Amino acid sequence: MSMKRLFDAVVAATTLVVICVPMALIALAVRMTSAGPALYWSKRVGRGNQLFLMPKFRTMRTDTPVVATHLLGDAARHLTPIGGFLRKSSLDELPQLWSILVGDMSLVGPRPALFNQDDLIAARTEKGVHQLRPGLTGWAQVNGRDELEIPIKVAFDTEYLLRQSFLFDLRILMLTVIKVIRAKGVSH
Repeated sequence: MSMKRLFDAVVAATTLVVICVPMALIALAVRMTSAGPALYWSKRVGRGNQLFLMPKFRTMRTDTPVVATHLLGDAARHLTPIGGFLRKSSLDELPQLWSILVGDMSLVGPRPALFNQDDLIAARTEKGVHQLRPGLTGWAQVNGRDELEIPIKVAFDTEYLLRQSFLFDLRILMLTVIKVIRAKGVSH
């Protein structure tokens, strides 16, 4: 097991133990404020363009089309009563620690594309980014999150591919904490 994978597994397992009660409370809040399950299992593109199911706390109504949020005409109309808060605070991302624990994701890497984001998948594959394990956060995330257009996002992902190191990952994790606290770059 590589050092990065070992670090990911230890951090994910420890964090899941520490935040299991808050996660249970979030799940309960999702269930109490909207119809449907607490978790949404999204079909995502992982390492080597292999599909996997990635859990998130459900922030959208169950009748929302399965497309990237920015492609919805009026994304706010599809949010559950607490969906906006969960997204802005990034609390909806916490179940992805499970994906890190089982090895589908890493703490740091390019954010996993939706299965139907063909343009993003093709651009990443062309640059070799598809060889990386997707991350809970990444270099593109800390440089714009939802605001980035695909070519810019792929440029940041490619830069991460070329610069990846344990220290760079730590820097990205620290920048992520700052971004989450400021809730900067989240459009819905």
